[in-house]
Amino acid sequence: MIRRLSGYYCYFKHYAARLDSPFLLLVRLYWGWQFAQSGWGRLHNSHAVEFFASLGIPAPGIVEPAVSCLELFGGILLIVGLASRLTGFLLACDMAVAYLTSDRDALRSIFSDPGKFYNADPFTFLFASLIVLIFGAGFFSLDYFFSHRKR
Repeated sequence: MIRRLSGYYCYFKHYAARLDSPFLLLVRLYWGWQFAQSGWGRLHNSHAVEFFASLGIPAPGIVEPAVSCLELFGGILLIVGLASRLTGFLLACDMAVAYLTSDRDALRSIFSDPGKFYNADPFTFLFASLIVLIFGAGFFSLDYFFSHRKR
């Protein structure tokens, strides 16, 4: 009985493992688009620099366009799956700073009120960035194409 269950479980693991690349593609497409939209919108918002200044971010006139470009181009890189782990790292750092500056109360309540932490705006962006950082871009990406093409 145990041997049979173990065999079924092995089959299940084998076929479930084939879902990683389609899952990573969906994460990259959806959250890449969200990052790109966020960066594009902030680049075209005349009040974004004032918002950064209100958060106490130093040199908001320089930091705001840099962060907006990171999100815009980082989102595009996520969509096509190019330099995905580096992009995931940079965007995760961006979202960590977003927690520290705009949602500090949510960050402080990570253990006392986890709902407040994961309902904050940066959470899903941070989570998607960490997924790409840790697991890479998957089969359906330019990263895979460039690393596996014949020389």
